[in-house]
Amino acid sequence: MKSAITWAKPILLTLCLILTVGNFVSAQENPPTDKNDKSSSPSTEKKSSEQPPVSEEDRKRFYKLTQSATEALTAGETENAKAFAETLLKQAETMPEDWNYGNAIHVANLVLGHIALASGDLKEAKRCLLAAGNTPGSPQLNSFGPNMRLAKALLEKNENDAVLEYFELCAKFWKPQFSKLDGWKAAVQKNEMPDFQANLRYYFP
Repeated sequence: MKSAITWAKPILLTLCLILTVGNFVSAQENPPTDKNDKSSSPSTEKKSSEQPPVSEEDRKRFYKLTQSATEALTAGETENAKAFAETLLKQAETMPEDWNYGNAIHVANLVLGHIALASGDLKEAKRCLLAAGNTPGSPQLNSFGPNMRLAKALLEKNENDAVLEYFELCAKFWKPQFSKLDGWKAAVQKNEMPDFQANLRYYFP
C-alpha cells in the first residue's frame, strides 16, 4: 500500500503543477474586467461603431442635394449653394456605403471652392479643390471623370501646382482607359490651358 502511495505522489504533484501553470496563463491572456466599465464591453463597442439606419426620405434628399448645390451656384444663389453643399457633406458622413457618396464629396467641395474663389479666398479654394479630388470615386466619376471648372479657374490664377496635385488625386479613381489626365498634365506643365471639354460640365448644369 505504501509503495502505491509513494508511486502516486509524483504524479499528483505533476498534475497540480500543470493546473497551476494553466490557470496562471489563462489569467494573463484573459484578465478580469470591471463589470461596471462599459468601455470594455464588446456590445458597447459594436453599438458605438454602427451607423444609424438611413430612411428612404433621407436617401432621396441626399441625391437631390447633390444636384441642388450646383444648381443654386449656377443660378447665383450663393447662400443657398453654400448651405446645400455643407448639408450634403454632413449627410455624406452618414452614408459612406452609398453609391452617391463619392459624388457628394466631389460636388460639395467644388461648390464651396467656387464660393471661396469668388470671395477672394484663394487658399480655401485650393483646399476645396483638393478635398474634391480626395473622393473615393463613384460609378460616374470612375468612368466620366471629375469636373474641371474649379481647376480651370485656378489655372487662370496661375495656381498650377494645386491643379497638378488635383490631377494626381483624380488618377486614384478615374479608370486609365477613360482618363485624360496625362494630356492635361502635360499641357499644364507647359503653362498651357488644357482642353477640358465635357469635364467642365459634368455634375454642373
